[in-house]
Amino acid sequence: MQNEESIVRRAQQRDPEALAQLYEEYFDKIYRYIVLKIGNRTEAEDMTQQVFLKAIKSISSFKWKGVPFSAWLFRIAHNQMVDYVRRRAKHVTVPLVESLVGTGDNPELVAEQNLNMERLRSATQRLTGAQREVISLRFPGGLSIAEVAGVMGKSQGAVKALQHSAIVTLRQVLSVE
Repeated sequence: MQNEESIVRRAQQRDPEALAQLYEEYFDKIYRYIVLKIGNRTEAEDMTQQVFLKAIKSISSFKWKGVPFSAWLFRIAHNQMVDYVRRRAKHVTVPLVESLVGTGDNPELVAEQNLNMERLRSATQRLTGAQREVISLRFPGGLSIAEVAGVMGKSQGAVKALQHSAIVTLRQVLSVE
């Protein structure tokens, strides 16, 4: 994104075009991060919308501290997920298998994709919490090492080490299954 600081400053002045630019730039990244973490597309869409609503409400308080704007958004997303997990722990629900909802896709392809996602989700459960966070931010979230370091409050070296050990573990787990 060209001149992110300028766009954020305009968004802080409630410029609708700047707000739309930030939304378009980051929506997919935030959504992918959330959906990988919670595994429910519908909930992830709702939660992503909530992240942007909170961001718009509090964007005037955003301060440049050498950390990209995306780090701030991902922190909001992380906090939303923590709240979501706390709420879910209090209520027992029966998950709706999304592949059963009419998607018009090839049923074999949908089943295979669901199986692959479940294998990946299961494999990530063998990672430490910090490793899972790095993987979620780096790949579905699409953040750079520097951005992940900003979100997590860690050095870039620590993020690289966590990513490396996570990938090694995932390769081992997935090659056995």
